Order: sequence, then C-alpha cells, then structure tokens
Amino acid sequence: MAKKPGTNPKGEFAFFNVFYEDGSQRSNRRVPSELLGGLDGDEPARGFIMEQDREIAEKSGRPPLAIKDLERVGAKKK
Repeated sequence: MAKKPGTNPKGEFAFFNVFYEDGSQRSNRRVPSELLGGLDGDEPARGFIMEQDREIAEKSGRPPLAIKDLERVGAKKK
C-alpha cells in the first residue's frame, strides 16, 4: 500500500560521499543527523561510517578500507 505524501520525516539522515585511500568511492552513505553538528561538525560521520565499514568487512571476510576523505552530498565546495 502506498504511503501518504509527507509521512517520511525530512532531515533524518545526512548523506556523504566517501573517498578511500585506494581511490574507490562510495556515494550517498547515510548518517543519522543527530550525530552531526555542534563543534565537531561532520567529523562524527567519519566514525559512524568507519563502524559501518568494519561490520561490512567482517561479514564479507575482507579488510576494511581506509577512508581518505568525506564530502557531504549537496554541500557547496570551498
């Protein structure tokens, strides 16, 4: 059954593009918005994504990749 328009809360997640040391990229990684902001800005997203990568690597049997850079989707370039 279809949902009514406007039932999905907006701003629940922030999306990040993740760039890894080996040159690969993953797009639109979701991070809960309540982790972000304050004095740390987007830095807590790195820890959250690293934990996700660790869980994925554990399930796949491969070592996790080292994160080189994070970029918030839709953010203006400096």
